[in-house]
Amino acid sequence: MDYELEDLLMTVIKQNASDLHFSVARRPTLRIDGELVPLSQKPILTPDATKKLVDSLLTKEQAEKLEREREVDFSYSFKDKGRFRINVFYQRNFLGAALRLIPAEIRTVEQLRLPPIIHQFTRYNQGFFLVVGPSGHGKSTTLAALVDEINHKRNDHIITIEDPIEYLFLQDRCIVDQREVGSDTLSFHRALRAVLRQDPDVIMVGELRDPETMSTAITAAETGHLVFASIHTNNASQTIDRIIDSFPSGQQNQIRTQLSATLLGVFSQRLIPRIEGGRIPVGELLIANAAVRNLIRENKSHQIDLVIETSAEEGMISLNRALAEMVKQREISLEQAELYSLNPAEMRMILQR
Repeated sequence: MDYELEDLLMTVIKQNASDLHFSVARRPTLRIDGELVPLSQKPILTPDATKKLVDSLLTKEQAEKLEREREVDFSYSFKDKGRFRINVFYQRNFLGAALRLIPAEIRTVEQLRLPPIIHQFTRYNQGFFLVVGPSGHGKSTTLAALVDEINHKRNDHIITIEDPIEYLFLQDRCIVDQREVGSDTLSFHRALRAVLRQDPDVIMVGELRDPETMSTAITAAETGHLVFASIHTNNASQTIDRIIDSFPSGQQNQIRTQLSATLLGVFSQRLIPRIEGGRIPVGELLIANAAVRNLIRENKSHQIDLVIETSAEEGMISLNRALAEMVKQREISLEQAELYSLNPAEMRMILQR
């Protein structure tokens, strides 16, 4: 391994950064608590220096794919310190790279400071649970915590389909098979179709990217499996709309019916900068009760926000209430809460009560 690269990867871990960026004409740059921080003691990257760093990350096959497709996704193990999810790409004909740190240790729901009610979704034998939110806000980390809880508590067969594999699960009470798109399987869709013949109890899909993957995941939940997945959406009602709208109009009623029958819940999370440094997860939780299932079936998902708002006693959490609570506890500032709220005026009203 290139000495300079090793030094940079160690810096990511020591500084507790989430990402490292290589971009020509800029210094190597960390992302710490959501903010970009250039490494001022490092020289500005030339095209040759950037290529040297990138080349020391790539296998021969990955280098060939990069030349062919002009970008490549892969994971990279760094000693026993952690793994990196890496995307290498071309910009203005120069190489660039984004490296996301995946810590070696899979943290628990408590360590991540997630709502304790999230535990209940690890106890089902079948159904569909989604973790949603913007990129870089901890969806993979939350999914890993839930899957690893099952690994330690149940005697099940868990299969994950990821692009690339992020957290590595140490098998405990479960058999855990992790399949990487590109090296272990050709696509999410093909892997999901095959998974039903592999005797799984629990399936984790890294990302729902297309209608075929969504449809197969919902069918897997319908046929007696517990399915966890993530998708880039902002809240529960938008997630349901996004899934249904991905399908041609002739299929939408069928998907609506399947989703209403299989959905267990949707957790929409954000990682918000804390007043004292670091970031804390704040989220909206939809639990699919009879009212929610009915709204999905009848194509009234716009009313789901109201159900979440009025169902706190059932364990549902509205994003504004969660944000307001964090402001009251002096974990986050009012400015940050307003920035992440989808309805800041309503959140201020909650704070004034």
